[in-house]
Amino acid sequence: MIEKNTTAARWVRGAALAGTAFIAGCASTDSGVSGLMGSGTGVTASDPTRLTQSGFLSDYARLKPTAWGDGIQCWRDPKLDAKQYDKVLISRMVVTLKPGQAQGVDPTDLKTLTDYFHGSLTKALKPQLQVVDKPSRGVVVLRVALTNLVPTGVTESVTGTLIPYAFVVEAGSGVATGRPAGSTPYLGETGMEMQFRDGVSGAVLAECRDTQIGRKYAADLDAGAAGAAQTWASGYLNSFQSWAYARNAFDKWSTLTAQRIAELRGSKAGT
Repeated sequence: MIEKNTTAARWVRGAALAGTAFIAGCASTDSGVSGLMGSGTGVTASDPTRLTQSGFLSDYARLKPTAWGDGIQCWRDPKLDAKQYDKVLISRMVVTLKPGQAQGVDPTDLKTLTDYFHGSLTKALKPQLQVVDKPSRGVVVLRVALTNLVPTGVTESVTGTLIPYAFVVEAGSGVATGRPAGSTPYLGETGMEMQFRDGVSGAVLAECRDTQIGRKYAADLDAGAAGAAQTWASGYLNSFQSWAYARNAFDKWSTLTAQRIAELRGSKAGT
């Protein structure tokens, strides 16, 4: 079945190449693992079929796919002048879970995740915006809701790894089922709804949403063998931790948010 699907077949061959490069690198040096792990930014992928509508944002109908956001949907006020804002207040994050999910998620994990995302956003935004704790003139208030947090099924991941030749079936299962390439049904997913408000008037300046899915077999086919190996190693190792993919998604969103704000405050003001 996989060989009949050109995209899946190409992807599996690329992932196999990445795995070979990863193993070879680890064997050649003691620092092989840390060197090949890379940033891990490609180990999650946006899934437009799982975008959430929790009620946190003001108008979901006006959200549209962006050219810059790797799957993120956004809207911004066409009159927005981002240069007016040189400070950011990152509000306390809201978490919404799927119906019946609360019993399966440790509250301690939720605090750890929101703290991590807050720290990731702070680190990404600090070079260009002063991070403050009170709204005022020149402050953009950043509000975030984490939606449909689903941990990785670590037991299922281990079981799938132990089954002979399971790699070939698992690696192609994402494309075959309509999920992002390299994902499997037991991997974690993390939704995000983000809102930007004026620090004085409270007016909504922009809104975004996205849902990221973990990729156990995540090979960056356009980055060459070394780049593919970095992504593959990160994706594979993260499949054995309940919330690793969530942290990867947080870092990706933080980076994209910082990059987009920098563009809007500079000479680039694209869509």
